Parts: sequence; structure tokens; C-alpha cells
Amino acid sequence: MRPGLRERLARGPLRRGAGRWPARLPRPHTLRARLTAGLVVLLAVSCAAVGVAAVVELNGFLTGRLDQQLRETGERFPASLEHGGTRPSDHDGDEAGDGDTRRQTVGTFGARLVGDTVTNAAVVGSSTGTGAQNVPLTAVDRRTLAAVPADGAGHTMDLSALDDYRVMAVRGRDGDVLVTGLPTEPVEATVHRLELVAAVVFGAALAVAGFAGAMWVRWSLRPLSRVAATATKVSRLPLASGEVGLWPRAPEADPRSEVGRVADAFNTMLGHVEEALTKRHASEERLRSFAADASHELRTPVASIRGHAELALLHPGPVPQKVARALERIEAEAARMGEMVDDLLLLARLDAGRPLERLPVDLTRLVLDAVTDAQAAGPGHRWTLELSEEPVTVPGDAHRLHQVLANLLANARLHTPVGTTITISLETEETEETEETEKSTAVLTVHDDGPGVAMDVQPRVFERFTHGDRRRTEGVQSGTGTGLGLSIVAAVAEAHGGSVTLDSAPASTTFTVRVPAADG
Repeated sequence: MRPGLRERLARGPLRRGAGRWPARLPRPHTLRARLTAGLVVLLAVSCAAVGVAAVVELNGFLTGRLDQQLRETGERFPASLEHGGTRPSDHDGDEAGDGDTRRQTVGTFGARLVGDTVTNAAVVGSSTGTGAQNVPLTAVDRRTLAAVPADGAGHTMDLSALDDYRVMAVRGRDGDVLVTGLPTEPVEATVHRLELVAAVVFGAALAVAGFAGAMWVRWSLRPLSRVAATATKVSRLPLASGEVGLWPRAPEADPRSEVGRVADAFNTMLGHVEEALTKRHASEERLRSFAADASHELRTPVASIRGHAELALLHPGPVPQKVARALERIEAEAARMGEMVDDLLLLARLDAGRPLERLPVDLTRLVLDAVTDAQAAGPGHRWTLELSEEPVTVPGDAHRLHQVLANLLANARLHTPVGTTITISLETEETEETEETEKSTAVLTVHDDGPGVAMDVQPRVFERFTHGDRRRTEGVQSGTGTGLGLSIVAAVAEAHGGSVTLDSAPASTTFTVRVPAADG
């Protein structure tokens, strides 16, 4: 065996960086794949370690046996070369040389050195063991033989005319050095055969173990897969509002196992979440019921207060100015409170999911009427219309859609200074087309070049009782809004299957309402 073979075999697959995942190979993502890959990798490392250890040990054992055979053979063959009648020639021919080849193994090498000069070199070449063949030596071969220490220990050597040899050098009686060697080819053949057998057996074992391990890991993680499937079902449930029932539950597993404990904890968590959602829904229902009942009950006394104030103002007799002013304020605040009660009652009905009318509504006509009313209420603003050539019709509740337009225009008028340009545009967008019908969306935008909505207000602008910031209302009439106008816009748009969005920056604020248009 060549020098360094044992070290190379010892390193084998345990090369540098073997503990890290190869960069070019895809990394497994699922737990099942990672466990299977880890099992196969550990088994591969174990098989490689066993194979390397077996090869190294066998190589060492056979090399030791070869050294022992060299010691038993002794220096008889190289010593006999000294007393032969013919010295090996220095040319590349093969001449039969004299030497004692009795009881010598075929292929035994012998050489005699005097000082650093090789005087004889031959190899037993006859199958009967009765003849020796001279070995042609190059200058490199002679230096290699001269470098073999005469310590009686085995050394590996490579000659140009021969294969690898295991040689042993001792000092002769005449002060010379006698070198005896045996070929390492049988040792290498045996080791290579062991390597081939180990590779085939370990490869088959890895394939079988990988398949069996994958099946075992899949069976072992089946309860965890069920938990994951249940979690996926729960994640797809609408939990934002309304009554929620978390009916999916993870299948029960052995509570003594990790998967069993995870399933039990997951089911317990779902129970707590379901209880909390049930309480939230009950609280929301109570609040909706209270708002609806309170709004309904407040309408009568508010109307009564307003009626009495109007009646007092119509009194034919003289009324002190302060009393008249107080009655006027009572009437105005009663009217304002009546509008707030109506808004609260509308929101309560929409929250309860009460359906709206679904009749064809000419949205273009509603825009024209709403802009006309807004111009009368805000003559100091510049109003601009951008309408499509064809009328835009949507299925819905005409009164509620008009309320959406009125609230958006009032919001733009009340929260921008005089001289602001307010642009109202209406168009349709094609969203879906089939062989029979064309689906489209009506898009209404209200844009103004006012100061804009503050960034901290924008996320909650459609929430109830949200008021504009001081920067947007600076220099305009304040205190007139209830904080319910935009929340009504959002609720009515959602009730029509649409949505409303806000895009605001200084000198550019746009409210966009999208609702499904009538089928074409």
C-alpha cells in the first residue's frame, strides 16, 4: 500500500466542513424531512466510520503479517546473491542471476548494498521458486534502496520496474546491507475488496434505513400533522367580528408524548379563545341593542323638546330677547341631537346586519343633487364635477347612498378653508367579464386641495367619534361634526358590498368609494 494510504483512509468522508450542510444541496424545510435527513446523515457517518476503521485495521493487520513474513524469510535470498557467479547488470534487460531461491515466495525481492552502492538486485520470478530474475534499476531506484534504514523494520518502497513492495533491511556479516522485500499487491487487493463490499453493503443499508426511517417518522409525526391541519383550519376562520365558533379541535394523542402535550395545550388555548370571542360577541350585541334602544327611545323626547321650542318661538306675545335666543339654541341643539340619534340608530341597524334596499339607483343623479346642496351650503368653496358620459347605475338604497355623498361633501366643506377646490368624479371600472354579463365597479372620488389629514388620524378616520386634527380645521368652522359621518360612509359602503379608502397628504386629500355597479 502506498505511503499515506492509512492517513487518507482515516480522513475518508470526515473531511473539513463535513459537519455543515452542503451549500449546493437544498435544505429540507419540513420537520419530517429534517428528521429523516438527520437520521440518514447520522447513519451514513456511522457506516463511514465503521468502514474506515475496518479498512485501516485490516490494512494494518495485513501489513503486520507481511512484516512478520519478511522477518521469517530473513536475509537468506539477498545474501546468496553475493556469492553467485553473476552480478546483476545495469542495463534494462532481464538476465537470469544466481541466488538461493529455495523456500522463497514468488515475487520475493532481494538486494545487496555496499555503502550506498547497489551491487545486486533480483526477484524470485519462477513459479517453482528455483530461479531469480535480475531487476533493472534506475538512478532513482538506487537512491531509494540506499535510503532504506537497516533497522530490521518494514518500510514501503516503490521501484520503477516493480509494483509497491514492503521491504526490510539488515546488516550482513561482511558489513554490507541486505534488503528483502515482498509485494504489497495481495494486501491492496484484499483492502480494495473490503472497500467495495463495505460500500455496497452500507449503501444498501442506507437506502433501506432511509425508506424505513421516513415511514417511521411519518407515522410518529402523524398526530402533529393533524394538529397543524387543525391550526390551518382555525387560521382561515373569520375572527374579526360576529359570532365565532372554533369548532375544529386537534385529535387527542398520548398525553405522555410531546405531541400529545402540544395537542392538549392547543385545544385548551382554542377553548379560551372561543370563550373570549363569545364574550366579546355578547358584549357587542348588548352594545348594539343598547345603542338601538337608546337611539329609538331618545327620538321621542328630542322631537318633543324641539317641538316645544318651536312652539314657544311662535308665541304671538312679546318674548324677551334672551329667552328667544335660548329657545333658538334649544331648537338648534335639539335638531343636532336628533341627527346624532338618527346616525346612531342607522349604525346600530347596519351593525345588526339588517339588509338595505336593492333597487337600481342612478348614482350620477345623486351626485348632481348632492353637489347642488353642497354649493348652497358652501358658496365660498370651488366645486368641480368630473362625470362619465354614460349614467352610472348601482343596485342599492338611494337614501343611504345619498347620505354617503352628503357626508363626504360636508366633511370636505367643514374641514377645509374657504377657497378650497373640491373635485367630485364618478366613473366605472371593468372588473370581471363573462360570456353573459360584464361586472363593473362604480368609483366615486372626492378630492380637495386643503391642508390634509394628519398621519396619526388617518388609521382611525373611519372609526366612530373620530374628529379631525387642529391643523386641518384651522381657520374653518369647528365643533359642528359628531364624528359619525365617515363611519356611516364606511358602514353603508360595506353594506353595499363595497369599500372606502383615504389617501391624504398636504394639499391633496382623496376619499374613494367603490361599490358594485349594475350588471351590464
